[in-house]
Amino acid sequence: MSNTKPIYLFTGPEFGLRDDAINDIKKIQKKQIGEIDEQNFYLIETQFSQVISVLQSGNLFANGVCVVCKNAELLKKKEDLVLISQWLEVADFSSILILISDEISVDSKLEKLIPKENKKVFWEMFDNKKQEWLTNYIFKNGYKIKPSAVQLILDLVENNTQSLKTECSRLFLCFPKGYEFSEKEIEEVLSSNREENIFDLFDVITDEKISSSAKLEKALITLQKIRLSKENSSVMILAGLSSCFIKVVNWHKIGEKAVFGSTQQKIYRKASREWTIGQATAILANIASADMEIRSSGSQMEDIVLQKVIYEIVMKKGSQMATLD
Repeated sequence: MSNTKPIYLFTGPEFGLRDDAINDIKKIQKKQIGEIDEQNFYLIETQFSQVISVLQSGNLFANGVCVVCKNAELLKKKEDLVLISQWLEVADFSSILILISDEISVDSKLEKLIPKENKKVFWEMFDNKKQEWLTNYIFKNGYKIKPSAVQLILDLVENNTQSLKTECSRLFLCFPKGYEFSEKEIEEVLSSNREENIFDLFDVITDEKISSSAKLEKALITLQKIRLSKENSSVMILAGLSSCFIKVVNWHKIGEKAVFGSTQQKIYRKASREWTIGQATAILANIASADMEIRSSGSQMEDIVLQKVIYEIVMKKGSQMATLD
């Protein structure tokens, strides 16, 4: 690790394997220098100069700092890239910056600042690999599972290893070691009391079987459930929607290569029929505008702005309503 620069770029939709790589870097850093201060930032809500300040100042109670900076796709400003260059000129491995993005790529100027060996795209696994990974993960934890139950988990859970580990932990808490899971247990544990998330919301708004008005009603109910969950940040809800519609745009451009896995491909195939590339681009602009509106107006406007975004997506295909007073 000491032969390269203390900066990493991890992109792609496979959060679980990406997090494993981040933890490996932290373990090596701790082994080399001892106690470290671990910090996490979202660039969607934090100025990058604050991130650099943490890297430069460190922590009086730790030997070093490891900063994980999310939404790296937003790092485009010249002044931010200059900050990275200047920091790298004097940085050593007592301070490490790990830039991550759910997108596949980031700004090319940012890419050039990071050594090739410190960059990796964490692609979503193909379905057959997910089934193999999930079966092995359950087996390693002392359980067995029927093939049909494996597929049901993959149908119910967002298909990255981080989410799969989280949901499997719920199963492990409910049953003794050596238990063999069938579809019955999966339905009982994973389908009940599961918090709604942005992917549930996107699944609702791509439902082709119901009318637009019924879809809007379901979408607003799902939005309300998300707002009551631990993932209730309006900024993160908008970021999640933005990520989904970026994939819709990419689907129109490159087809099935835009996403991996049959479940995800089924969703985005429906989405591409629901919105043209122009409509999806307009929706992305509306989401960005809503984000700015919430930041400037404060929390009292959050729910109204979020509901307006959903209405514009479902009922107006990206066309804007009148501006809120």
